Amino acid sequence: MMGIFTIVTTEILPIGLLTAIGSGFALSDGTAGLMMTMPGLLAAVAAPLVTAATARVDRRVVLCALMLVLTAANLIAAIAADYWTLLASRVLVGIVIGGFWSVGAGLAGRLVPAASAGRATAVIFSAVPLGSVLGVPVGTLIGDVAGWRTAFTALAVLSAAVLAALVLTLPPLPAQRPTRLAVLGRALRRRGTLLALALTFLIVLAHFGAYTYITPFLERVTGADAGAVTAVLVVYGAAGIAGSLVCGATVNQYPRATFAAAAAMIAAGTLLLPHLGHTLPGAVALLVVWGIAYGGIPVCSQVWFAKAAPLTPEAATVLFTASFQATISIGALVGGAVLDRSTVSTVMTLGGAAALAVVVLLGVTKALGPKTSR
Repeated sequence: MMGIFTIVTTEILPIGLLTAIGSGFALSDGTAGLMMTMPGLLAAVAAPLVTAATARVDRRVVLCALMLVLTAANLIAAIAADYWTLLASRVLVGIVIGGFWSVGAGLAGRLVPAASAGRATAVIFSAVPLGSVLGVPVGTLIGDVAGWRTAFTALAVLSAAVLAALVLTLPPLPAQRPTRLAVLGRALRRRGTLLALALTFLIVLAHFGAYTYITPFLERVTGADAGAVTAVLVVYGAAGIAGSLVCGATVNQYPRATFAAAAAMIAAGTLLLPHLGHTLPGAVALLVVWGIAYGGIPVCSQVWFAKAAPLTPEAATVLFTASFQATISIGALVGGAVLDRSTVSTVMTLGGAAALAVVVLLGVTKALGPKTSR
């Protein structure tokens, strides 16, 4: 969980520091958004390749090696002399995301008794909203007080500490049922997997296409200062933790209804922000709705992939990771392109339209099985 927390924080920290980094290198917000595009793109490629290449390697060794790479990536970001060096560090981050998520997210069942596997998995996935509620706001605060480079230095220290903890605490975890590319290919041909891919693409496109640029929105439209932006991000993250718990309790029994409710709430939050987000209370209220909804999205998406490929859980996690991360990249890229040519309010509106498409798709598709029909 701490490994994924560190990775999630590293991946999305530029959202809170976007304006500062862009100003430091004299870049537009849209161009600075490439810091979100690069890790997602590389993670999508790395998820199947790293998993297949390390199919017979002890999972403990793989996780430790990837955390070492993350430490190096954060150090490179902290000392980057130009924007292209910073982007190069984000390439390394993408490789770590793809590999660590694919290998680590499904290990809970091997670390605890079978009866506790569900709760252990929930603990691991709690790292996603925790990255929002703790990692990004604290990193943003450090960046505001001491500069964005100091924020990445702090992440390098945290990465090194997590590496030491992995070395000291994880037991040997020999590879089981190696996940080859052929296994992934068979999973991709299933109707359920294709639906999971479509749902994940649309909802992650909606979220990250808009959320990547929430700091410019709060600054330009709401009129929030740096301290207020940090506080809003904390509130958003806290809402995300609540949403993760609620969705985690309902998604196994009601995957379709849970996913649809979360997508509808994201649509409501993003579509209403340009109209009600001119005041800080209005923006906070809508971001709470948005945060609750997005807190459950990773769990919803993972469950749909797992139900589509129940006999190959690591393959399901690889597909989940690859699709999720690829769409983060696409969402940040599309949002940045729109922002450079239009307004941040337009970015929010388009994100809401993509979230509504998820609700429509869930409404018109047939159930994959007895449970997913609910």
